[in-house]
Formats: sequence, structure tokens, C-alpha cells
Amino acid sequence: MGRVAGKVALVTGAALGLGAETVIRLAREGAAVMLTDVQDDPADAVLRAIRAEGGTAAYHHHDVADPEQWQAVVAATKEAFGGLHILVNNAGIAGGPYPLLTHSLEDWRRILSVNLDGVFLGMRHAGPLIADSGGGSVINLSSILGKVGLPEAAAYCASKGGVLMLTKAAALEWAPLNIRVNSVHPGFIDTPMVANSVMLQADGNEKKAMLVAAHALGRFGVPREIADAILFLASDESSFMTGAELVVDGGYTAH
Repeated sequence: MGRVAGKVALVTGAALGLGAETVIRLAREGAAVMLTDVQDDPADAVLRAIRAEGGTAAYHHHDVADPEQWQAVVAATKEAFGGLHILVNNAGIAGGPYPLLTHSLEDWRRILSVNLDGVFLGMRHAGPLIADSGGGSVINLSSILGKVGLPEAAAYCASKGGVLMLTKAAALEWAPLNIRVNSVHPGFIDTPMVANSVMLQADGNEKKAMLVAAHALGRFGVPREIADAILFLASDESSFMTGAELVVDGGYTAH
């Protein structure tokens, strides 16, 4: 039996990076998985890979900042799999650099709408189905930048700090419903989003070297290391954890 056998999981931002690794990991451990993303072609490749291994999965196009699309995704999950036990709010955007002196309100709202509003909407719309399914586990992807600052990333830091505190409030509120809510705080992980964000800067290679050096283990993480943490929180192995911050950062925040 797999570590999440018999459970149904919904993972946002599942087409690439951490999301793709997470849905593959959950499916291999026995969960039926609903993948969602706005990038249909790479998501379809992940879906086909899961099914080729004998896993159970479906896909739904999904902008996490749109309440109506959340309603559609939750309804599709219930129709396909009968319930929901695991919600992984992974979808996020970064971009930048965004110096505060010139930061536009448009960019601020765009980042907050996906990274923070998307998590709220996920819990708001998926929470009732999880409760009706007997409870489960919500894993919200925050970041080390929800705990420490980074210049020219104010909106990203604010959004991820918001996820941290939203998680704690929800954990207290939903404990009586048998729903655990925890946050994961990755360090810099070798994903397309991190690579694009770093290399957008004029001194991208130098910036990357500085960031690598800031991790005590002397490297960026890889998606599997975050997917393993998410799997742990999704499984009954973490049954006494709620409102917790699981930091997986190679020692970045130990300084």
C-alpha cells in the first residue's frame, strides 16, 4: 500500500517544477490526482507520464485567481474521484526584479492575486469538499521569502508571508473538521520559475552564485526534495502536525 493510497489530491501549478514532481510523487504513492494549471501542453505531458506508470489522474485548466474556475475544478474533482482529501496550493509566480521605488500597483496586485488570493480561494472552495470527505490535509506552498526578506522582491515576500499566517489561522479554525493545514517553505529550488527570475536580472550569473552560497549545503534544492516534504504532510505520517512551517532550505535561514 502506498503512503497516500485511497486518497484524492488536487495540486495546482502541476505542469512544471515542484507541482509536476509533487503530482508524480503522490500518484506513485497511491493517490488519485487532479492536476491543474494554465499551461495545458506541459500539464498533459505530466498527466500522460502518470497514466503510463499506472497512476490515476485527471487534468483541468485552471487560473487560481479566478473564483469561478475554482468552483469548476472542485466540481470536476468530485465528479471524477468522488471526494477530496489533499489540497496542495502550489501555483505561484515571481518575476522581477521590482524595486519598491518604481513598483507598479499592477505588478503588486498580479503577484498577490496568484500567490495569496489563489491560496485563499483554494481553501475557500476546496475546504467544504475536504470536510465532506471526512477531513484531510492542506499543504500551502510558502517560501523562505515568507520568513526572511529579499531586496526587489517585496510583493513576493508579502504574498508568501501572507500564506504563512493564512495557514496558521486556517489550521486553528479547521482542526475541529479534521483538516490539517501546514505550509512548506522551500529555499531556492532548481526550477524554471527560479531560473527565469534570477536570470532576468542584469547580473544573473553573479546573483545565482551568491544565492547558492547563501545555502549552507552549497547548492540549490531539487524538486524531489520539496515533493518529499509535501508527501509527508499529505500522509498520515504527519497526523499530529497542523499550523506548522516545514522549512526545506538547505540551511538558508539558519544564518
